Amino acid sequence: MKTKHTLYSLMALLILLQGTGCKKFLDVKPEDKFIQEQVFSNRATINQVLNGIYMQLAAAPLYGQNLTWTLTELQGQRYNVPSGGSAWTAFATHNYSDERVMGAFAATWENAYKAILGTNNFITSLSKTSGILNENQQNQLLGEAYGLRAFIHFDLLRLYGPRYAVDSALTAIPYYTLPEAKPEPILPANQVMDKIIADLQKAEQFLANDPVKTKGVNNLVQNDGNDFYETFRNRRMNYYAVKALQARVYLYRNDKSAALEAAKAAISNETVFPWTAYASIYTDKINPDRIFSNEIMFGLQNPNMYSSNNRVFDGSLTDAEILASQPARLTTVFENLETDYRYTTTWLFPESGKNYRSFFKYADMVDKTLIRRMFQPLIRKTEMYFIIAECEADKTEQLRVLNQVRFNRGLVNLAATVTVNTELRKEYQKEFFGEGQLFFYYKRLNITSIPNGSAATGNITMNAARYVVPLPLSETITR
Repeated sequence: MKTKHTLYSLMALLILLQGTGCKKFLDVKPEDKFIQEQVFSNRATINQVLNGIYMQLAAAPLYGQNLTWTLTELQGQRYNVPSGGSAWTAFATHNYSDERVMGAFAATWENAYKAILGTNNFITSLSKTSGILNENQQNQLLGEAYGLRAFIHFDLLRLYGPRYAVDSALTAIPYYTLPEAKPEPILPANQVMDKIIADLQKAEQFLANDPVKTKGVNNLVQNDGNDFYETFRNRRMNYYAVKALQARVYLYRNDKSAALEAAKAAISNETVFPWTAYASIYTDKINPDRIFSNEIMFGLQNPNMYSSNNRVFDGSLTDAEILASQPARLTTVFENLETDYRYTTTWLFPESGKNYRSFFKYADMVDKTLIRRMFQPLIRKTEMYFIIAECEADKTEQLRVLNQVRFNRGLVNLAATVTVNTELRKEYQKEFFGEGQLFFYYKRLNITSIPNGSAATGNITMNAARYVVPLPLSETITR
């Protein structure tokens, strides 16, 4: 028992080391190496270190807020932000020289690279172990880590990198693969993309025997020693999430044939991520499944979801504090269709008496035992249908996959005469509220005019200055 307690203490210290500044973390002293060796000599502590990385990603500077429902959504003009008097104004106007904006994006950058460096340490250390995990377990954890490294770098590229469609040769970000105290060069965007794709190929190979393929997401804990490897696979990087991320990456690179192939592979087994039942979404008035949890291919357990939610979406906040959509703009997005599940379950009039709807997607549930509680969506299956619709040459097939999504959102089929790309943009606007994907959709296509979130009508002009977040001073002044 004493040995077990000591190992857990060592594991906690290693996670603490990963949470310190990047350069301090990379500067591994002899005593730190001893701790590391101890931690990676025990299966339970190896698992806990990987869990620590997922916990880092769920923090507010990353996917627990900034990259999901605040910064990237403000960039994409999701909310009605007053021109003066709101702490969010500089974010919504893409004022990247504003001190508060600079600080927020610097925190995202620094925390992302801390997570990357922790992942690199995990890959390096786990690769050196032998006899602690069986081959399938070791491969699975390595596959998750390579997938996470690609996932984080890709979002940094999408946020801080150039508009890839027109400026792929411009410098973007560094790509870290080793836990060394040496700054890596800032690479052109196309070279970063090569490294992302290479990591995803490794992840796919290591996850070839992922239990998600045979046992699905598997939310049933058995306490048989295999739970860490076999359960809650949608809360960890898994084989199908890697294929989905490949589809997302290839489409960003405008390699539509590769994106199409990966997207189809990602949803090839419909039993793993089934469509969310109508009863769970609409009939259950007390605990509606507003996130369509069955369909999330990869997400995180966000323990601070509801406290963070209340700080930005709670109806008791003032008009200058709350993040809410402009009423007429919201009606336009959902085409005034009250049957759309994404509208009627998520956008409600708060009890505070406000005369406009506020965002309830991440509001807490009455039943605190529900598995979907605190589940932060990062990749969902509907995106794969949208990718197929965009990349497929046959219009009949494009409409079939779009209509499949619409059917599962309470909408009727589209007419055969519609313009598919127009309908796709509408679906991106409806589907990904609070998930940060709309801004990246606009940037990928280099759309030069997008709806003004702070007005009932009209657009704002988008260009490189608005789409590209400058690298933080902490990164540039040390080079």
